[in-house]
Formats: sequence, C-alpha cells, structure tokens
Amino acid sequence: MTAQVTLEDALSNVDLLEELPLPDQQPCIEPPPSSLLYQPNFNTNFEDRNAFVTGIARYIEQATVHSNMNEMLEEGQEYAVMLYTWRSCSRAIPQVKCNEQPNRVEIYEKTVEVLEPEVTKLMNFMYFQRNAIERFCGEVKRLCHAERRKDFVSEAYLITLGKFINMFAVLDELKNMKCSVKNDHSAYKRAAQFLRKMADPQSIQESQNLSMFLANHNKITQSLQQQLEVIPGYEELLADIVNLCVDYYENKMYLTPSEKHMLLKVMGFGLYLMDGSVSNIYKLDAKKRINLNKIDKFFKQLQVVPLFGDMQIELARYIKTSAHYEENKSRWTCTSSSSSPQYNICEQMIQIREDHMRFISELARYSNSEVVTGSGRQEAQKTDAEYRKLFDLSLQGLQLLSQWSAHVMEVVCAGQAVESSKEKQLMYLNVIFVGCEGIFPLVELA
Repeated sequence: MTAQVTLEDALSNVDLLEELPLPDQQPCIEPPPSSLLYQPNFNTNFEDRNAFVTGIARYIEQATVHSNMNEMLEEGQEYAVMLYTWRSCSRAIPQVKCNEQPNRVEIYEKTVEVLEPEVTKLMNFMYFQRNAIERFCGEVKRLCHAERRKDFVSEAYLITLGKFINMFAVLDELKNMKCSVKNDHSAYKRAAQFLRKMADPQSIQESQNLSMFLANHNKITQSLQQQLEVIPGYEELLADIVNLCVDYYENKMYLTPSEKHMLLKVMGFGLYLMDGSVSNIYKLDAKKRINLNKIDKFFKQLQVVPLFGDMQIELARYIKTSAHYEENKSRWTCTSSSSSPQYNICEQMIQIREDHMRFISELARYSNSEVVTGSGRQEAQKTDAEYRKLFDLSLQGLQLLSQWSAHVMEVVCAGQAVESSKEKQLMYLNVIFVGCEGIFPLVELA
C-alpha cells in the first residue's frame, strides 16, 4: 500500500537535500574568471615555409628569400620616411662668422653633437641601399641562370621584385629632392674636420663616400643599372615583372591607391632599367616581349602620380631619360605637354555618382533580403555561390572606396606637378579662395 506524502513533507525532504555532503575533491573557493583574448596574425611572412618537403622542396628556398626581401622592404620604407620627414638641422645651429671668433670651438663641438646622430642615419642609409642593390641583383642573377630559366617563378615573388624596383625609385628621388640632407652633412663634416674627429683613413674615406653618394643625383639608379647590365638575360626577368604589372593594372588587380601607383612606377622605372647599353626596349617590343603601346596609353591617362607623401613624379620622365628615346620619340604620346582628363575631377563626378548609387542600391537590396524580410538563413545553410556573391559585393565596395581615394590623391598632382611644399600650399589656397569648381567635388567625395 502506497504511503501518502503531503506536499509540505515533500518540500521539506527536498530542502534536506541541501544538507547532504557531496565531496568532489574540489576547493570551496573559486578563482575569478579570466578572459582569453585570441588575436589572429595573418602577416606570418612565410613562417610555414619548412612545410615544403620532398618534390617541392625548392619552394623552401624561394619562401625564405621572399621573407628576407619583405624585411628589407620594410627597412627601405623606414628610410623613405626618414628622408621625407628630414628637415634641415644645420640652419638652426649658429654659424662661425670668422676664424677669430672666440667661441668657434664651442660652436663646432655643439654642431658635431647635434648632427652626429643624423649623419649616422645617412651613413646607414648608404650602407642599406648598397646591400639592397647587391641583394636584388643577386636574385636577378640567380633567376637568370641557364639552369633556372625553366623554373616556375610565382607572381607573388615577381611582385616582390617589383616592389624592390619601386623602392629604389622612391629612395633615389627622395634623396635628389632633399637638399637639406647634403647641407647637414657638409656642416657636420666641416665641424668634424676642424675638431679632428675623423683622423683615421677609414673614417675619412667613408665620409668622402657619403659626400659623393649624397651629391650625385640618381646615384642609386646608376649603381643599380650598372650592376644589372653585367647579368646575362636580366632584361628578360625585368620584362616579366613589367608585363605582370601591366596585367595587374589593366585588370585592376589592386586594392589601395598606393598599389595602383606602385604598378605604374614599376612600369616606368623598369623600362628605364631595361633600356641601356646592353638591352633595347624597342627591340623587345618588336619581338612582342613587352607592349609599349599599352604602357604609353596608361602613362597618357595618368601622367603624374604620387611618389611619397605629397611629393609627385612624372611617369614620362622615365621614358624621356632612357637611352634610346631620342630616335624613337615619335612612338610616345605620353611625353607630349597636353593635360590628361584624369585630373579633371568635375568630369568624373557623374560616373562616381552613378557607381555610388548602383552600389548603395545593391547593398540595400542584399541588406533587406537578409535582415528586414527575415529571409536570411543560418550561415551554415548558405551555398558557396551565395558566399561568393557576398565576397564580390564586399570587394566591389572596397575597390570603389580605393578608386575614389585615388581620384583625390591624383587630382592634387595636376598642373605643373609642383614639388615644393610651399608652392603646393599656395596652389591649394588659390584653389580655395579663387573658388575653383573642383573644390566642391572634393568636398563631396570626402
């Protein structure tokens, strides 16, 4: 016979369960919860290169070299920033008026104290460009070897070599533009010689080498071209790099404005390096090895591009200064003085507004289908085609933002492509206060 249990007794029995000891070998005091933060690092710089084994073991070598070259590119970027931000230190230091000046020793000592760290940076820059040229030419020589010509070279590796070419062009132009670098070194050298800081022959020789390096315009370009021309078949590798840049630019396989302008600079500087005493770019064009007509069209559309920061460079200058330009001058249209419509942002605003409206409409349609109408499904239920469509939409938005940013960066390169910052500020003030119509599209894009 089943015993009758009241509700009160049942609740009392349940409350008694709390008093039962349940040893589980766990401490009674719990530590406070600690949060774990996971941060992915996609910039591995080929740290997994040792995974290439057996049949593709040669890629270990290429990945290792690729990694080291990326590190050298980062160092070159630091030297480019150093040159771009360089301001004259010697102008702020009191100058010695005459040899009988009583405090001239103190002035020279302070001059050496202030300028010695800066001159050390310049010395390291000279060593860096020398090592970078040797490293680049060593890779070109290795890839141009008869046993290596049949090996496959990845596009990423060729683009890295193209970035090296761009780095040499940027560093050389920045060195040419900065007269304050030469003035600071001259002031330091004058003070150091008076104080007999450079007594040993090695220091004197290094100081002389630095003076010649800073004084000679296009010194980096000349050294690079001289070392390349002794490598058999170097023009074939440079042609591959230039053709790859042409393909990337033509098919818009770039994302940021800096990548776009880098491709153009590599085309121009690459042609300059190929057109020398050993190679002729017009013979390569006749053999269909390169396509000069395409490059001419690109340079005609965009004649001046940002070099670094607010400094610009004319792309046609690489063509004008090449070795065989004079006898082939008629083949180029980009060297004429006519201005490009690329710099008239007012004419491009119609297309920019249409692209903006089309993308916003597509984005709103997708957002409505996913959120507003509630037709969105779980992420795991989407097909590869739907993910691909979403990826293409995101990429299109990033490309449009990059394209509009490039328009703003390129429009300030128009006119006479002024290189002086003071002249450029006057040009900007003239645009604003005179009331040029181009200022309104700039504000609209911003």
